[in-house]
Parts: sequence; structure tokens; C-alpha cells
Amino acid sequence: MKTAAVKDKAKVIAELASNKKGEDIVLMNMSGVSTVCDWFVLISASSSRRVHSICKEIQKKLSSEGVSPISVEGRQSSYWTVLDYEDVVVHIFYREIREFYGLERLWSDAPLKRFDAKCLAKTSQKK
Repeated sequence: MKTAAVKDKAKVIAELASNKKGEDIVLMNMSGVSTVCDWFVLISASSSRRVHSICKEIQKKLSSEGVSPISVEGRQSSYWTVLDYEDVVVHIFYREIREFYGLERLWSDAPLKRFDAKCLAKTSQKK
């Protein structure tokens, strides 16, 4: 997949999470620091139920476009779910669990951008 298309997939995932009340959404460009994937999308949720809801929404919408994860981990616990879309890996955390693991600190070499739905809406309107 082309680099721009992969970044767009990460943005779509961030937008879907935002629509389901995902919080503190961060997109991390992993292409220069990891061979595992090109992007991480980190999402916090205020409850385990919301973790599950965000996960379901992302899977449902991407599946309707013919994109399925190659792996889903943590679905049973609902405190941290990982969706592996090969080039984009999505981490959906219960807020306290995200703070504990600190992936932003662990991968501090990766450039990151905080997702802001308002900023995205303004950018989309200018096209």
C-alpha cells in the first residue's frame, strides 16, 4: 500500500474512534523506527465498555471496505485491545492501562501527532 494511503487509513481509524468518544487519540509514524508497521494509532477510552465499542466500530467500518485485521488481541479483557491491520496497528486502551504501559514513552523516537477532529473537519472543507 502506498505511504499516503496508509496514513489515510490511520486517519480514518482515528476519526472512527473519535466518533465513538475515543479520547487522547495519537497517530505515531513508526516507519522510521520499527519494521512491524508504518503507523500506530493510540486511543484511550473511559471504560472497558467503550474500549469494546470503539473496537467494534473500527472493525465494522473497515470490514465494509474490504479491510480486515490480520490479528485481534485482548478482546476478552476489554482493557487493552490491539487491532493489527499490518501497516497500521491500533491500540485501544482503558485510560489507566495506557498510562501504565506508556507506549508514547517507549517509542519516543517516533514522530507523533495528536488527532483533532475539529482540525480534520476544517482541512476536509478546504478541498
